[in-house]
Amino acid sequence: MRLYSGMSHNFIEDTVRNQIAGKLEDAFFRHFRYKPSKGEVNSWRNSLRAIAQVFQASDLMDHGVILEYQLPLTSRRLDCLVCGRNDEGSDGAVIVEPKQWEKCTPALGERLVTTWVGGAEREVLHPSAQVGQYQLYLEDSHTAFYEGPAPVGLSSCPYLLSPNCPR
Repeated sequence: MRLYSGMSHNFIEDTVRNQIAGKLEDAFFRHFRYKPSKGEVNSWRNSLRAIAQVFQASDLMDHGVILEYQLPLTSRRLDCLVCGRNDEGSDGAVIVEPKQWEKCTPALGERLVTTWVGGAEREVLHPSAQVGQYQLYLEDSHTAFYEGPAPVGLSSCPYLLSPNCPR
């Protein structure tokens, strides 16, 4: 299941016209039969605007974009998956996990950070670890990433909208 898919130039246009959050909200309701929270809609609006600006600045106009892709057999959703061909002509995909945290600090646990989420300071998985888990899961569960003569190369990265997060 995915809430949005299309070409990157359409994604940029939907974002510039301030329509992307509404499209995701409508698709969310059609699939889940309830409305997403206002916070989630605002998060889509803000983070996807930032991602669209990166696409524009990098001239990524002919790539596939999938938003809010539900990982098979889980309730977890990828925020953004970008698909296309690399310079050598091989198929590739990148999972992008945007975070809009004001700040975060190191936590005691391994691969954890502390940030304000859900109305309190909490220890959460570092965005790099989170998106890395998504990548491993997809590589293991989706045949596009391991079958055939030329499986799709998959990579992942967090996109931190605030520079105040430890590496």
